[in-house]
Amino acid sequence: MRVAIVHEWLQSYAGAERVLEQLIACFPEADIFATVDVVPEGQRGFLQGRPVRTSFIQRLPFARTRFRAYLGLMPLAVEQYDLSGYDVVISSHHAVAKGVLTGPDTLHVSYVHSPMRYAWDLQHQYLRQLGLARGVRGAVVRWLLSRLRMWDARTADGVDVFVANSSHVARRIRKCYRREALVIPPPVDVGTFRIGGARSDFYLVASRLVAYKRVDLVVEAFAAMPDRRLVVAGDGPEWARVVKAARGAANIAFRGAVAQDELVRLMQEARAFVFAAEEDFGIALVEAQACGTPVIALGRGGARDIVREDDPATGLFFQEQTASAIAAAVRRFEADAGRISPQACRRNALRFTVETFRTRITELVAREAAAAYG
Repeated sequence: MRVAIVHEWLQSYAGAERVLEQLIACFPEADIFATVDVVPEGQRGFLQGRPVRTSFIQRLPFARTRFRAYLGLMPLAVEQYDLSGYDVVISSHHAVAKGVLTGPDTLHVSYVHSPMRYAWDLQHQYLRQLGLARGVRGAVVRWLLSRLRMWDARTADGVDVFVANSSHVARRIRKCYRREALVIPPPVDVGTFRIGGARSDFYLVASRLVAYKRVDLVVEAFAAMPDRRLVVAGDGPEWARVVKAARGAANIAFRGAVAQDELVRLMQEARAFVFAAEEDFGIALVEAQACGTPVIALGRGGARDIVREDDPATGLFFQEQTASAIAAAVRRFEADAGRISPQACRRNALRFTVETFRTRITELVAREAAAAYG
């Protein structure tokens, strides 16, 4: 089969790019398409030497640094890819990738990290955070998002098989596109994240410091519990607000962005990993569990697919996205920590290995191609 893999854009090696890396490993002869490719030369290892076919946006002014400003042109850009010679197209979608045009003899499988959050259910939240809830600029952005929403819903008809990275995203696909989706969790490098030596007494939050991650709530909760230590690993635009939420508390340490070996060590030593975001999946939760570390998480989103409260327990949930709910969950965890073992956490993480992802994706494509082509 001739296979094409359509990615949104290539800027860095993040969660979506980990999926792309494994899709390339599954289909090493596939051609790769992306609206723009600005990954530095020294960071392109995940592409495994494969060339990338980009769109006209790559050649527009300032595209290398501000390509997201061309979001309104991206539907047009992905519709320009000529995919008529391919038997299978796999789109890695969180914005526009699934909108590619395919013919009746091409199988289109769309792996969805998330429907376009800022155009659908989280539109109002994003506009508030960007200061665009009112005014002329806000009205222009709302008009653009309305157009994107209509295009996004319409192009769902061109997808033959939807695959979601979590049950939460499958529900969002059903809501946005009125389509059912098979759930295949993304690949996690559980080989790098392993159980370490002795545990310490600190709790850990490791995340990009952006608004929806709500790291400020975790910091606020521990500022009110001075007898418990918290380590914050990560950097981002919310740094100042997160530090301010600590109110100078001596029990909270900010490490900034850390290298992977340092992140692994922190996860191995932490008493528990605290997570306050409503995430589509949550790779960091699996990485912590692979280190044998329990997770205290908001009971929404992809965390529901990862953390287990039953037997064997690997963590617990809090149901309100508030500092007081986090503090109560920490106390509940300490009172009942004996139910959770590092070995149980590690076994749970092994459900999300790279090998499992590759097997399920290749079997899915083979099965659907056989059904499509007889």
